[in-house]
Amino acid sequence: MSELTEQTFRVAADDALDALRRALGPLADEADFEVELQNGVLQVVFEDPKPGKFVISPNAPVRQIWVSALSRSFKLSWDEAAGTFALEGETLPNLLDRLVRQFLAG
Repeated sequence: MSELTEQTFRVAADDALDALRRALGPLADEADFEVELQNGVLQVVFEDPKPGKFVISPNAPVRQIWVSALSRSFKLSWDEAAGTFALEGETLPNLLDRLVRQFLAG
C-alpha cells in the first residue's frame, strides 16, 4: 500500500496525468488520435484503425491510477524509487506508450 496521503496522491496523480498528456502529444499528432484531460481524467480516443478509447483515472481511496485499455484494467501504484506510478516496474508513460502502439498496430 502506498505511503501517500490523499492530498499528496492527488497532486502526484494530476502531475502524472498532465505529463502523460504532454508525452503522448507527438504520437497523437503523428498517428491522428486525441488526448483529452478533463476533470482529472485522461482519455485517449481513437478513430483509426478502429474506434476505441483508453481511460486513465486516479482512484484516491486506494491511491492508484487505473488504466482501462484494450479490454483490460491496469492498476498502477506509486513507486517511490521511480518517482512515478508503475505496475510491476513498468511506469505509467511506458505502459501507455506500449498500449497505444499495440492498439494502433491493430
